[in-house]
Amino acid sequence: MQTSHSTLKRTFGHAKPIIGMVHLAPLPGSPLYDAKGGMEKITDLAAKDIENLQSGGVDSIMFGNEGDRPYLLQASPVALAAMSFAIGALKPLIKGPFGVNYLWDPVASVSLAIASGATFAREIFTGVYESDMGLWAPDAAGAVRLRSDGRRPDLKLMFNINAEFASPLGTRSIAQRARSAVFSSLADVILVSGPMTGQPVETASLKLAKEAVPSVPVFANTGVNIDTVADILKIGDGAIVGTHFKRGGDTWKVVDKDRVRRFMDKVGKLR
Repeated sequence: MQTSHSTLKRTFGHAKPIIGMVHLAPLPGSPLYDAKGGMEKITDLAAKDIENLQSGGVDSIMFGNEGDRPYLLQASPVALAAMSFAIGALKPLIKGPFGVNYLWDPVASVSLAIASGATFAREIFTGVYESDMGLWAPDAAGAVRLRSDGRRPDLKLMFNINAEFASPLGTRSIAQRARSAVFSSLADVILVSGPMTGQPVETASLKLAKEAVPSVPVFANTGVNIDTVADILKIGDGAIVGTHFKRGGDTWKVVDKDRVRRFMDKVGKLR
């Protein structure tokens, strides 16, 4: 059996990869969309973030529609089309593997990954939640079957098992949810999150998830920063970083290349 580290090194070039977020500005149809700036403004801002993330040394990038607040549980057709358009326009700038995440719709995320040629897709695939968006029951079966229907067996699916802005219904532990996501829904990577975007993962939860699925990569999904990354990588197999890479550590600011470089310099000494 391949180890989680060998799988990650083959996919990302490193055994403990760092994925940097490209948070797209609000897309058409969302309340905060800038109609005057249009799609050109969205792609221009994202292009600068891609440049700063890649020159700062991240191993991979991931596109997310964080700007589309309040979030939907089923993708808006116009926003999904706009996100696909934006990624297509930006793809020539991408130097390595990339991923996608349409919040909060796993079927839309896999669709977007297939259409764009992404290496991986992240979402809440499993479970039932009470959330800021209402009662939430994602369609794991539909999303995973779509990967097969789209003839993308190579597409890695990252299962976030403790959703931000939500609480799971039921009493299963995080270890049980991690094992179940791998066993019943074919998760390729398990993600552990804090309660909101930019808020830290509990290292105890990360450890429990890793112990539950030792042969599957387990990543910290939120709140990793330069002061916590050493502890995170001692336990987990990688991290997704968004807010910490932004100017002043503000989720809604542009990516700060110097913050990325300092962080990745430290990661380079750790792995």
